[in-house]
Amino acid sequence: MALVKTTLAALEQIQEGNARPSRAVLFMQLSGSDPDLRRTAALELAGDIESVAELLAQLADEEDYAVRQAIVSSLAGIGGPSVVEGVLGYLRSDDASLRNDVIDLLKDQPDAIAPHMPHLLADPDPDVRIFAVNILESLKHPKVVDWLIAVIETDRHINVCATAVDLIGEVGDARARVPLARLEERFADEPFITFAVASALDKIAA
Repeated sequence: MALVKTTLAALEQIQEGNARPSRAVLFMQLSGSDPDLRRTAALELAGDIESVAELLAQLADEEDYAVRQAIVSSLAGIGGPSVVEGVLGYLRSDDASLRNDVIDLLKDQPDAIAPHMPHLLADPDPDVRIFAVNILESLKHPKVVDWLIAVIETDRHINVCATAVDLIGEVGDARARVPLARLEERFADEPFITFAVASALDKIAA
């Protein structure tokens, strides 16, 4: 009976058009059957650190594109270690749009993502390693160049290295000159790497 009373009270609050429904009401909407209400609830929960678990739980089950975008947007607004840890798994998602939204979220979380970067850059899946390099593209963290140099010095996958070389050229740090030369020697039979390294060195020298 108490649960019924709570549910009825929550619905009455929605119908009364309160400017800001309670967290409990928003959680009900977030997991409800109406995608418009789920999207509205997700956006209302932006910035509410107490809502991270519920937003992550709904993201795992959500199939509506607009609602998923709203959830990721609200999680991005909250940020922090719990959000980063909760979305890292989506780097393996087959859904490119969701994966890209998560990458954009992680780019804005330098302190929270930093402890995970060594593991991401050493992931057995080369696609995940490429996504990790893509995160570094806009990551404002003092170790970005160090991480990129480690990639071109140790990664055996040509596409991962090529992605890192392109970003090193954009960063333009002279510390990468010798590692770039070693990379070119390692992939001496790959014209694409030769071209990418030459382009990166030109940008560093500019």
